[in-house]
Amino acid sequence: MDDLISKIRVNPETLIKNSLKKIDESGIGNLFVCDENGSLVGSLTDGDIRRRILQTGNLQEEIVHCFNRKPVYVVEANYTQEEVKELMLKRTIEAIPVINNDGKIVDILFWKDIFQGETFLFEKIEIPVVIMAGGKGERLDPFTKILPKPLIPVGEKPIIEVIIDKFIQCGVNQFYVTLNYKGEMVKIYFDSIEKDYNLEYVYEKNSLGTAGSLKLLTHSIEETFIVSNCDIVVEANYAELLAFHSKNRNLLTVVGSIKHHKVPYGVINFGKEGKVSSIQEKPEFDFTVNTGVYVLSKEVIDFIPEEKHLDMTDLINNLLKSGKNVGVYPVSEKSYMDIGQWEEYKKHFETLVF
Repeated sequence: MDDLISKIRVNPETLIKNSLKKIDESGIGNLFVCDENGSLVGSLTDGDIRRRILQTGNLQEEIVHCFNRKPVYVVEANYTQEEVKELMLKRTIEAIPVINNDGKIVDILFWKDIFQGETFLFEKIEIPVVIMAGGKGERLDPFTKILPKPLIPVGEKPIIEVIIDKFIQCGVNQFYVTLNYKGEMVKIYFDSIEKDYNLEYVYEKNSLGTAGSLKLLTHSIEETFIVSNCDIVVEANYAELLAFHSKNRNLLTVVGSIKHHKVPYGVINFGKEGKVSSIQEKPEFDFTVNTGVYVLSKEVIDFIPEEKHLDMTDLINNLLKSGKNVGVYPVSEKSYMDIGQWEEYKKHFETLVF
């Protein structure tokens, strides 16, 4: 337990970027802030970090600017499991520290242990999800010469069903799947299994890109909806994502993953005549990448032409040129799994297996 506590304990001077890494490494959505004496003084969630990043865009700040100074905790030998359940449900938190009389953390109580699968952590959502499954999946060649990318297996299920199962856990019941390349194979698969959700197929006559086929849903969708590529999984609080989209009056919100990349070499900066101005030893960079999951207001479909190829990046740029609100909702690096290329597929295979 001491090793685990050290993994999720930080001090107020820890940088936001380093806290994000610790959240990824810990596998839970929050950390606990302790002073120089080891006493609990606050908590830090990925939501706290997200709100600060959206305000400042700065990952180099210390968490003293954003951690919660009124952490939820229980005192050793002075709580019941029912009280812990009530706290977790009321505050929507995944872990609660147990402190001793000196305020030091002696144990951590986790949602998965307290509820043992009884209920879901986040508020559920009830909006449609569109899965873009019409591409050729060239990054997974040669598998995709035989199977369409949505049917590439992850354990005992194809990736598209893994994605659907994740959204079902969030409360989603209505799915649309856009099909083109080997689309009949996808339909045959889903027609052969038992389903307790609604699934409708949208066929492209020609390849319409990562956004063009959404035009075919003009008369099917009457509300805000989620779009997901068929080769990625994003772990997120989707109720909070939808609230963010609505609050900021976005027409489109991109889910972005904050990536950390360390160059494994010394990087040389130089100018004229090869004069070295500086050298950085193994510099590290932080950037936000497009995960391939989006929230779209129904109005966005009006910006998509009929039967024309259009990628999501082009749609986003068109919205920006028209002065429409496009937002980004950042999640941590390990909240995003892309299995659309071989290295990532092998890396995440065991993580995704149910």
